[in-house]
Amino acid sequence: MSRRLALASTVIAACAVLVLVVPTVSPRQNASAATEADTASHARVKGVRIAAAGDIACDPGSEFFAEGRGTGSTCRQQATSNTLVRGRYASVLALGDTQYEDGAYEKFVASYNQSWGRVKSITRPAPGNHEYESSGATGYYRYFGRAAGDPRKGYYSFDVGRWHLIALNSNCSAVGGCGAGSLQEQWLRRDLAAHRAACTLAYWHHPRFSSGSHGSDSTYEAFWRALYDARADVVLSGHDHDYERFAPQKPNGDRDLRRGLRQFVVGSGGKELRPFSTVRPNSEARDATSLGVLQLTLGPGAYAWRFRPSVGSFTDGGSTRCH
Repeated sequence: MSRRLALASTVIAACAVLVLVVPTVSPRQNASAATEADTASHARVKGVRIAAAGDIACDPGSEFFAEGRGTGSTCRQQATSNTLVRGRYASVLALGDTQYEDGAYEKFVASYNQSWGRVKSITRPAPGNHEYESSGATGYYRYFGRAAGDPRKGYYSFDVGRWHLIALNSNCSAVGGCGAGSLQEQWLRRDLAAHRAACTLAYWHHPRFSSGSHGSDSTYEAFWRALYDARADVVLSGHDHDYERFAPQKPNGDRDLRRGLRQFVVGSGGKELRPFSTVRPNSEARDATSLGVLQLTLGPGAYAWRFRPSVGSFTDGGSTRCH
């Protein structure tokens, strides 16, 4: 009789553990169910709302520019900026390649400023590779001014609510490298040590992991290692023109639900969409049919995410606690 009781207790305990790891949101849910789940997730997390996306404003000389309105799913920066304006966010994170094709100041004025420029006062950008098509990304730093950080570096940090946010510069050759021991990596580790916030988010342009056309890039493993060592929570990137969400991962790409970093690739800011290449391990949700922005609710000890489409209908959402 005692053995049966012990066996029953073991089964009950195992079931309890299984219940705890059931995901709250599935990327395969139908649209209506996903919307209901997203709404419930955000209702549970109370905090500051921000939005993010990269790969944004078309060159005003593009044949698809159409006076800034865009054509089809190309040059739709006006549509994605409408989502930002309606969202009344506390901050907007521009994830690089903010102005095509070369980040010239005059193009910023003619294209980006007419769309995402409407939320410029709350925008904290990270530079992409197209900004550096102009020597030293001079147009980018001139347009964003102090919000973009020191033009010799392009990396900086700030706080939003109870969260610590870190903008990094993934154009490594322009700032003395991104690897272990580089000036930027050393600064990152010092910054993390000085801001032991309960929750931390970092963002830069080129993704460490991606199923998109550019793919994963181990160049940024040192960034990931420093963030992982500090028990940071979220990484945002752009570069690949799509949306993708990964499970929490270690620097080498191994799944780690206990203390891994969750990455979102949000290259859906308006320029155009591109198909996926090789689906990477731990990719949980991905889309290359909708342009839009990632909305994050940053609460004390938790966060919620929702992809908000501006062109198209794809949605994705969920919530979880910080480490």
